[in-house]
Amino acid sequence: MSAQPRTARGTRTRARLLAAAEEVFASAGYHDASIVKITEQAGIGLGTFYLYFAGKQEIFDEVVDDLNARVRHAMTEAARTAGTRLEAERAGFRAFFRFTAEHPALYRIIRQAEFVSPAAQRRHYENIVRSYVHGLAAAQEAGEVRPVDPEVAAWALMGMGELFGMRYILWEAEDRGAGGPRVEIPDRVLDELMGIIQRGLAPAPAPADRPREDASHE
Repeated sequence: MSAQPRTARGTRTRARLLAAAEEVFASAGYHDASIVKITEQAGIGLGTFYLYFAGKQEIFDEVVDDLNARVRHAMTEAARTAGTRLEAERAGFRAFFRFTAEHPALYRIIRQAEFVSPAAQRRHYENIVRSYVHGLAAAQEAGEVRPVDPEVAAWALMGMGELFGMRYILWEAEDRGAGGPRVEIPDRVLDELMGIIQRGLAPAPAPADRPREDASHE
């Protein structure tokens, strides 16, 4: 377990190490990354690293958890002011895509975790699903979402977000190359995605009252 700093300066130092590790793991990959590269990127002495982390595996796991906490915070904050669950879905997806554009390391590091630290990767996805399930269950109670298994829906929604982010954010950014404009999810794509989600989640309309038969036929 990594050591938590006791001072504001220590908190800043630890944050610098995490930011540097995120960049090094994303660019060099776990196996080619080293503690020396991380400390050089952070501008921090090698010995200082071990005041906060036991080694490369531990800081990698911390980077996964840190990315997870930040992306969930971005999505939650974006959805907080939405009036309905479907509006919250749209705001949350847009926030996720924006975070992905600003932090492409999210994809690269989480995919590395499949081989480097499967437990950290599983924790990443399960934390997102747990938040999703809570929101969907509350929306069901409010009558905003049709009766569906909230866990199944949460995994489906997360999978859609991840693949759309890969196709329309990560790959687009790679095609544009370094120095290109930041990629934004096209409105038409988000509209199509939300149309699929709405058809899957929106409650069925109440059946219209059947017209009474003419009394003359009785």
